[in-house]
Amino acid sequence: MTEIHPGQRVAVLVDAQNLYHTAQSLHSRNIDYSALLDKAVQDRQLTRAIAYVIRADSPEEESFFEALVDIGFEPKIKDIKTFADGSKKADWDVGMSLDAVTLANHIDTLVLCTGDGDFSRLCSHLRHEGVRVEVMAFESSTAEELITAADSFLDLGERPETFLL
Repeated sequence: MTEIHPGQRVAVLVDAQNLYHTAQSLHSRNIDYSALLDKAVQDRQLTRAIAYVIRADSPEEESFFEALVDIGFEPKIKDIKTFADGSKKADWDVGMSLDAVTLANHIDTLVLCTGDGDFSRLCSHLRHEGVRVEVMAFESSTAEELITAADSFLDLGERPETFLL
């Protein structure tokens, strides 16, 4: 696939729940979304930056959503679902995949910020369509098939001073 160059049109899709839980479990810290976006774009042309988040009725989440907008992300918010047995579920896998496929004709590079192996097939599809796919996540919790399916992988855990608050 093509190398990085200033004329590339880039979209950045961030699985905020995946990154949050990994950063908390590995480092007890939060993600620096500004640094994440800067590194993802790397002086290329940002077409779209979307952060997929879950509303869990936490007091500080509205300020987090506003901060994402200030940084340059479009937050897509999904309410957490509670089932009759008390279990809860919320994920953005299908929504992120649909957005990626929809954006494919308008970008040269997709930066996918997640370690979820469910996205490996999406990476393969996008690469087949001529889109460069870069993954940014914590290697220790990233599925090997996702790393293999991408054109490049950046381990956020190698630079905690840059990507964590």
